[in-house]
Amino acid sequence: MTVHPSLQNYADAWAHSIEAIFELVKPLVDSDWNRRTPCPSWSVRDVVSHVIGMESEMLGDPRPIHSLPRDLYHIQSESARYMELQVDVRRHHTALENVSELEYTIIRRNRQLRNESRSPDTMVPAPLRKQQTLENAMRARAFDVWVHEQDLRYALNRPGNIDSPGSLIVRDALLAALPKVIAKDAGAPPNSAIVIDVTGPLEFLRTVRVNADGRGTIDGSPSLGPVVTLATDWETYYRLACGRVRPAAVAHLVKLDGDEELGAAILREFAVTP
Repeated sequence: MTVHPSLQNYADAWAHSIEAIFELVKPLVDSDWNRRTPCPSWSVRDVVSHVIGMESEMLGDPRPIHSLPRDLYHIQSESARYMELQVDVRRHHTALENVSELEYTIIRRNRQLRNESRSPDTMVPAPLRKQQTLENAMRARAFDVWVHEQDLRYALNRPGNIDSPGSLIVRDALLAALPKVIAKDAGAPPNSAIVIDVTGPLEFLRTVRVNADGRGTIDGSPSLGPVVTLATDWETYYRLACGRVRPAAVAHLVKLDGDEELGAAILREFAVTP
């Protein structure tokens, strides 16, 4: 790899997850491609198509010229419409076509990363015809492929890699979103502290502190008098935060101590990805 040192962990995590995705889907029979995944409204085929499409865009390939059907009722936003195009255009591909295109895309992306010499702050295209830094783009791809690897593992009953390199990137991104979730979206009161205690293969404890102005910050120091303590395992945490499961479905896996109303509000707002 010749990527900038600060980008190497993203490149490594991306490679680990996308190779795992390829190994998961390579032996699948046709019926397996239609299995539902935890990613709302998407099958195994759809998730793989999305991964192919997003990696193709990182390569600079033009987006397909394709009109979405009018009966895709899960499309409720411009962002969802943007993501769905790369999926829908591949919905009638065979298993062999899917695997072959995924393999070829991985080869091309690995070559691109081997030759990558741009600085992390180089501006590159982002979804919805926007711009983003190369660092943010690579972080997003590492995040995306790990979460979708887990979607596929859940659908195929092939658990694994829950603590792989990509999980650390996902953890950090989800934790960075917590202050807004708790302070603004859930409306935690000023001068309060909320503790998040996560166990399992990826274990961590964080405290979100809301100051007098209602702004949230996060740190790794425990609080002696938190208004809410939310305890769960890592798999449940990421599934909630990534919108893969509703709080009511995993209530038995989440322990809330303290202000029950605030705890329920936090869980309602917990999902930070579509």
